[in-house]
Amino acid sequence: MSASHRPVTILLALALLAPVTAVAQSAETPRTPWGVPDLNGVWDFRTLTPLERPERYGDREFLTEEEARTLEQGAVEQNEAADRAPAQRTEAGGSIGAYNRFWMDFGTEVVETRRTSLIVDPPNGRRPPRTDEGRTRFSAPGSFGSAPLEQIEDLSYFDRCLGTTGLPIFPVAYNNNVQIFQTEHHLVMLVEMLNTTRIIPITDRPRGGIRQWLGDSRGRWEGDTLVVETTSFDRWLPLVGASREAHLVERFTRVGSGVIEYEYTIEDPTIWTAPWTAVQTLRQNPLPLFENACHEGNYAAANMLAGARRDEAAAEASR
Repeated sequence: MSASHRPVTILLALALLAPVTAVAQSAETPRTPWGVPDLNGVWDFRTLTPLERPERYGDREFLTEEEARTLEQGAVEQNEAADRAPAQRTEAGGSIGAYNRFWMDFGTEVVETRRTSLIVDPPNGRRPPRTDEGRTRFSAPGSFGSAPLEQIEDLSYFDRCLGTTGLPIFPVAYNNNVQIFQTEHHLVMLVEMLNTTRIIPITDRPRGGIRQWLGDSRGRWEGDTLVVETTSFDRWLPLVGASREAHLVERFTRVGSGVIEYEYTIEDPTIWTAPWTAVQTLRQNPLPLFENACHEGNYAAANMLAGARRDEAAAEASR
């Protein structure tokens, strides 16, 4: 090759390599200035994938691509149909019931892996059998059970807008977003539903041993995975049915630029005969969180107690 052609050849080679290099860089895990994966941002955890594997799938761990597309398209069509449907009314003409479908937000996608359940262990995709105590220990109060409503404390935490979410991160009917703020020594999680805020030290300092509303958490890095262990809860975890004796281990692994693989294991010998593990997809959301103003202007608690008194009066009058 002549010397006059060599610079042109080098420039052409660099030009051909440039897009490849750019693609490789864009696919890399974003990192913080101190070198660990960047978990900052708002993350959406809506999913059509159920916690436990539906019986119709038997031992199948994964959906086919066609099955996943069918489920996702069905969810889109169901939402569209619900938005067009007129409000349901009683014979007396008044609308009753909970929120209509417009307010619900279950999502329109399955998890990235197309698993048939969020639970990956046990292999059957279902929670282990309950212990004798686990079958009888907890009964839901308030609007989620049949306990008599004598006083405000008889209502559930959620009736009183005191429920907690994000322990673990778990999809509910709406507000399925979590904002993560990350520093070198702390991780802060603000869950949109009920404004649950967790402050997690990334440290090996000893635990205090004091039971707390959100438990006592400690984080550590294992390679590119942030591992968070939480114990010392001062109440049960209603979303998954774990007791205050639960040991929760969460793993956050950023996968590419827009997804966090979130895995959690719950060990609670009070409730289950063995630990169980689930894996959830967190997708980056460009939108901000919205305020979840559950308690403001909420007359439900007073109305429920008043309704219980009227039921008692009616029962007394019928004797």
